[in-house]
Amino acid sequence: MMQSLYSHSHLFGGNAPFIEDLYEQYLADPTVVSPEWRDYFDKLSTAPGAADRDVAHQPIQESFIQLAKRPPVASRSSAAADWESMQKQVAVLKLISAYRVLGSRQANLDPLKRMDQATLRELDHATHGLTDADMAVQFNVGSLVAPQKLPLSEIIARLKQTYCGNIGVEYMHITNSEEKHWVQKRFEGDLSTPHYNADKKKHIFKQITAAETLERYLHTKYVGQKRFSLEGGESAIAALDHLIQNATAVGVEELIIGMAHRGRLNVLVNTLGKQPRDLFAEFEGKAAQELASGDVKYHMGFSSDIPTANGPMHVSLAFNPSHLEIVNPVVEGSVRARQDRRKDSKRIQAVPVLIHGDSAFGGLGVNQGTFNLSQTRGYGTGGTLHIVINNQVGFTTSDTRDMRSTLYCTDVAKMIEAPIFHVNGDDPEAVCYVMQAALDFRMKFNKDVVIDLVCYRKLGHNEGDDPFLTQPMMYKKIAKHGGVRAMYAERLVGEGVLTAAEADNFIQAYRDALDKGEHVEQTVLSNYRREHALDWSQYQGTHWAHPTDTSLPHADIQRLAEKFTSVPENYKLHPTVKRVQDARRAMAAGEQAMDWGMAETLAYASLVTNGYGVRISGEDSGRGTFSHRHAVVHDQNRERWDQGTYVPLRNMSDNQADFLVIDSILNEEAVLAYEYGYACSAPDQLVIWEAQFGDFANGAQVAIDQFISSGETKWGRLCGLTTILPHGYDGQGPEHSSARLERWLQLCAEHNMQIVMPSEASQMFHVLRRQVLRPFRKPLVIFLSKRLLRYKDAMSPLEDFTSHSFRPVIGDAGISDAKAVKRVILCSGQVYYDLVNGRKERELDSEVAIIRVEQLYPFPTEQLQAELARFSHVKEIMWVQEEPRNQGAWYQIRHRLEALLGAKQTLLFAGRPSSASPAVGYMSKHVAQLKGFIEEAMSVNK
Repeated sequence: MMQSLYSHSHLFGGNAPFIEDLYEQYLADPTVVSPEWRDYFDKLSTAPGAADRDVAHQPIQESFIQLAKRPPVASRSSAAADWESMQKQVAVLKLISAYRVLGSRQANLDPLKRMDQATLRELDHATHGLTDADMAVQFNVGSLVAPQKLPLSEIIARLKQTYCGNIGVEYMHITNSEEKHWVQKRFEGDLSTPHYNADKKKHIFKQITAAETLERYLHTKYVGQKRFSLEGGESAIAALDHLIQNATAVGVEELIIGMAHRGRLNVLVNTLGKQPRDLFAEFEGKAAQELASGDVKYHMGFSSDIPTANGPMHVSLAFNPSHLEIVNPVVEGSVRARQDRRKDSKRIQAVPVLIHGDSAFGGLGVNQGTFNLSQTRGYGTGGTLHIVINNQVGFTTSDTRDMRSTLYCTDVAKMIEAPIFHVNGDDPEAVCYVMQAALDFRMKFNKDVVIDLVCYRKLGHNEGDDPFLTQPMMYKKIAKHGGVRAMYAERLVGEGVLTAAEADNFIQAYRDALDKGEHVEQTVLSNYRREHALDWSQYQGTHWAHPTDTSLPHADIQRLAEKFTSVPENYKLHPTVKRVQDARRAMAAGEQAMDWGMAETLAYASLVTNGYGVRISGEDSGRGTFSHRHAVVHDQNRERWDQGTYVPLRNMSDNQADFLVIDSILNEEAVLAYEYGYACSAPDQLVIWEAQFGDFANGAQVAIDQFISSGETKWGRLCGLTTILPHGYDGQGPEHSSARLERWLQLCAEHNMQIVMPSEASQMFHVLRRQVLRPFRKPLVIFLSKRLLRYKDAMSPLEDFTSHSFRPVIGDAGISDAKAVKRVILCSGQVYYDLVNGRKERELDSEVAIIRVEQLYPFPTEQLQAELARFSHVKEIMWVQEEPRNQGAWYQIRHRLEALLGAKQTLLFAGRPSSASPAVGYMSKHVAQLKGFIEEAMSVNK
């Protein structure tokens, strides 16, 4: 047949792209094409001159061009028959390809069978020119995982079973051939059909029974209370159990789970082994109230150690607020920190598992941001297992035209070419099967995998909601649905695995255990001490003012500076960077004052050489947004990124801690949440996120509100994350001036955060070191002036680094005669220098004292009180800020200042007038406002 085939020009017509694609498959793996084609391509590859050309395309193209020029063979009838046969063969291969691409759309995925599936003509053999008469004809199956030749009827049957059964596979969007062929071989080889023994099936059934019985037990015991039932999606519990029990066999030791509300209580009890009696106490309001505020039961996290056949598995369920998917980057950050702590460079010991809702998965942008992080150097965790609990209704929207603009809720995952396994939730064996496939793919390729568990939601959005109000027809179907457990029980009884009585006994045994408040299915290890567990006890009960020496001997400063200002031999620095490095050496020698870039670098160098890791991320963090940091330098004569970059702080000593600086993706929400998660699992590191401009934190407000400010009071989670927010009024308009200081201060209570606005370079050095050296782990927010980075008066002498620590309040050292002072000005940040210049211009140096409040929260009451005591006779105490009156610190700290005043003292204010905008956009107006409030601040009666 092939000899005749080669004689015809038809192949260089409409089928040429197919042949060329077949040739590319041959080049990637010769075994995937039929022997006839393999033999032909083998001959092509040895043709004269073939080695000198583009082997992927040119030889085959030219070969078919030459074939097209050949005259037809004598026997036209034989040629026609051969041509028809070849056309049929090509049609079969096209049909196979169509099932691989589109088969999931015809899969039996919906347990409710609500929608009529439109027939896809691409999956109809007749579309490809195949007839019923061809059903018994043997065809070559090409790369289909099957015997080399099969009748067309059997080929179609295998394709339907593989791609159109209870599992639908999407993977043809993957461009990596190895990944694509792996999925192809896995599912086509198994015909997407699990083969479990009786014991495994019984175990799955017990998991399904536990999931359903717990929900129904809670529904009758705690009528009307919210719990966000998992009923309809019980197979998720079987899938998680399968994952836990099998992941240890491939080296996984920790699974960190992030999920929203639906099914959360079920996961807590049936997956993590939380005592039912503890859950009941929460329902009844009798739970121990150990936290300042606490949280509702379906937000709470939990962790346990679960025995498996291959050793213990530590499983953690992250605390989660109502903002659904925001927990996802938090989990990723926590996993990355755990992997780094274990020195797990292969990223196999700790694995993230994210459980999503269908609407939230495609609807919330934080998922796009999290996917975008997944394959980057600074944020990758080696792949995440995603499970979408797809109840086909989302919140209250059952019409997909209103829910999303894509066919599947999982389409967003295609942006990183993740394979997507759709599965019918009514088939728990299929669900476990795709879970195993997802685990195996993740462990082999270190890449995300998505399981779309198509199910339904038996009750409303919550237990007080009537779903018939918005989805009457769907809920009529649900009312008639027997449930996953009942259907699976019937199936197992039919297979002879269980009797009906045994199936019912599982329910009763589970309910009896619940009545006693005992563990039900999941056994947990007690008194088990993990090797890599963190000890937070040293950070408990400490105070922000814990005395900590953050100074550094001059000899150490010189030694460190010598290291971080050095580069490899023959390394050509940019002239600007060379000047910076030269200046830093002079600063270390005490020849000139230290600027902010030097102060910051010195802090990092001192930490990493003493065993404290440093991690900095943000947009343009390597260089620094304002070109002040230069933590990464670039050889001006080398083009390749991996060869031309050098990070001095990674080369301080042979046994130093890690220093990692990351130019992050252009996203604040996912990145800040990620760094929060990392810091929560790395208390011994300085973890920093910086905004390119302070107001960019607006895009991450949910992470600030839900985690950074309230994670401790809600969940008892300590976190030492440092956030650097450029802030300062320099006439750059509304979006590049304010980091919204007032918002941060409004969130402050119960010593939950630290808010500082340093005015000197040495203060930056000390506050960064204090954050790690002091046994106190609360978020630190630094409002950093852009102007002061190079402002000469804000530089610090060497002795401020060798003898001081961070000063929450800086008094006016220039006042020699306190009795002569007529007004005391309090301020924070760069406005201090505007005030000093204004005082000097008006010759009021002895009459106006200026005190800097460098830490705005926790408010340094005692320190400020001590400074004000020098001026007890002064009647006018004035707070001055450069922000508008309704913004900045004024309204948040006014009551604290008033509490420090004497009986005859008055508190005044000077600043820009109240404004709906953070700042003006006209330079002339900016300057006029600055002059106005400086004049007001200096209007002292002579």
